[in-house]
Amino acid sequence: MKIAILDDDPVQLEFVSEVVQDAGYRATLFSRGQALISALRKDTFDMLIVDWNLPDRSGLEVLAWTRTNLKPAPPMLLVTSRAEDEDVVAGLDAGADDYLPKPLSKPVLAARINALIRRAYSQPTTPGVETYDGVTFHESAGAVTRDGQSVALTAKEYALALLLFRNLHRALSRTYILETVWGNEPDLNSRSLDMHISRIRNKLELRPERGFRLTPIYSYGYRLERVAGAEPGQDA
Repeated sequence: MKIAILDDDPVQLEFVSEVVQDAGYRATLFSRGQALISALRKDTFDMLIVDWNLPDRSGLEVLAWTRTNLKPAPPMLLVTSRAEDEDVVAGLDAGADDYLPKPLSKPVLAARINALIRRAYSQPTTPGVETYDGVTFHESAGAVTRDGQSVALTAKEYALALLLFRNLHRALSRTYILETVWGNEPDLNSRSLDMHISRIRNKLELRPERGFRLTPIYSYGYRLERVAGAEPGQDA
């Protein structure tokens, strides 16, 4: 999970970043609202933690922009020194999923982050097994089946396919995919992602007539969508 943190106070920014990383997530830091909005136009974040008072534009503006322009919007946590009832209402009305007043407590902040992540991103009902309309991932074996038939995938193809299915109908940036699946590999060929996309599209038959569409998004990345109207006998 990749979390964007917005705060113009460097001490507070570092504090929240430590909590995020200690919880096992990746943190990307911003000190200006416009900088975060610009990043959201070209990259994917699983969650936003936004301060209200900023020097260029308020955190409420950032929340409202995100809710309007990203479908679906990631979960958003608003942190602020304002704690009056009307402030809480304003923050939630602007698009925040949760509201946390300062000063922040590390355990409480970590718990709120984890709660928002759990609510926003579904967890498998069977540990180690995830099924999406006939496509089943077996985590312990690193194996996948389609309609009960085993599909041979490399480790990277498996990780890429699982990432896409876990984010059905959500646009994922190339940067987000590369960081999540490949990590920091300095020798990674720029065409490697496209080749892997092509392979899993063919191997898992990710075509509209088979219930899924895997499409590129110009200058951004890829999106996997569930499509109605699959072939008779196939799940849609």
